[in-house]
Amino acid sequence: MFDEIGATIAEERFTTKSPLTDDDVRALLAAAERVVIAKGRSRRDLKPAETELDALKGRTGKYRAPIVLAGATLLVGFNAEALAEL
Repeated sequence: MFDEIGATIAEERFTTKSPLTDDDVRALLAAAERVVIAKGRSRRDLKPAETELDALKGRTGKYRAPIVLAGATLLVGFNAEALAEL
């Protein structure tokens, strides 16, 4: 999908080999002004200060994928509509 829209990926990380730590995610939240949490077809828009780390994790306790920081928006989880808006 990123190729289709001509997005430039600054960093790609495979979480199975190098999982995100809570500090990694806190740094992403600090860089964002808006957080979009996607779970299938549903989504929630929050401010970084309102976002708890557990809300960004899936059933396994790991962070949802993908996590995309585009400008001031942090998208956590897959939602095609939300990705298209970035």
